[in-house]
Amino acid sequence: MQYRYIGKSGLRVSPIAMGTMTFGTQCDEKEAFKIMDAAYDRGINLFDTAELYPVPPSGKLAGLTEEWVGKWLKTKPRDSIILATKVAGAANGWFVPPIRHGLTAIDSFHIKKAIEGSLKRLGTEYIDLYQMHWPDTVVPIEESLKAFDELVREGKVRYIGTSNDSSYGLTKANETSKRLGISRFESIQNNFSLNNPRFLDELAHVCRKEQISLLPYSPIAGGVLSGKYNQPFLTEGRYASYMNDKNGRVRAQAARFVNEKSLASTARYLELAKELDMHPVTLAVAYSKSFDFVASTIIGATSVEQLKPSFDAMDIDLDKETMDKIAVIQKEIMYPMG
Repeated sequence: MQYRYIGKSGLRVSPIAMGTMTFGTQCDEKEAFKIMDAAYDRGINLFDTAELYPVPPSGKLAGLTEEWVGKWLKTKPRDSIILATKVAGAANGWFVPPIRHGLTAIDSFHIKKAIEGSLKRLGTEYIDLYQMHWPDTVVPIEESLKAFDELVREGKVRYIGTSNDSSYGLTKANETSKRLGISRFESIQNNFSLNNPRFLDELAHVCRKEQISLLPYSPIAGGVLSGKYNQPFLTEGRYASYMNDKNGRVRAQAARFVNEKSLASTARYLELAKELDMHPVTLAVAYSKSFDFVASTIIGATSVEQLKPSFDAMDIDLDKETMDKIAVIQKEIMYPMG
């Protein structure tokens, strides 16, 4: 196992992490335990969750995933796990979280409320990596970072990170931490895949210069890169159900992942995977962990049977010829996910 460090932190993690957002909606507790056991047995030590999980978020189920992860955590030595979770982003953004009466913010009050809830549900005294699920466009980053820093000084959190952030947001936060002499974001968790390489445009440069690690999520583009949406008449799968959802935001998300360009690029990657005698999921996960600014790629699953192709990517390093072929596809079909 080639472990990597997250940013400048002491967190030494496996190149693949286990995501948990499906636990509670797309798979039951028994299957969730099987998935986490399989990941742990394969050498994966980074497990990522959030106070909002499972997805799609709902007031009724929010926090359930953390409860299940907490139960499972008791079956393993705590210090063998790098546990990551997230405080819900601000309600002033693209989505109003169905918790704390839809008034969430990345301010001192909500950060402290969130961490206490997560610690209780997870049944642990500390979180290894505590992340901001998405930025707050109203509360000054100074207030947010001071609140996160208090958690670090209190021993409730070891390190902090951000998610779904921009080059401006990450740079502003990093410079603010330097100026104030307080804890900084050691990681950024953003969408990054063969079908969504936008991170390479600017954020990769910030991460390299400042030694901040990317934790890519959705490396197989929500299942799209498996090729299942390229099959006619597909009725199963997250985006197949999202396409007819009553919520316009959910439909828009489905259209972003599954569209004419994304299916065209996926078809090209399916051909490349066949040429390499590699499962398309293995190719996609291997790609997402191929960069020097990536610490650990977050995979997901709804059943233990889905894990093998992702696990197979653990020890695969794509050669220059393959990466060049990928670059050609990305140049010919630019930004399939918009």
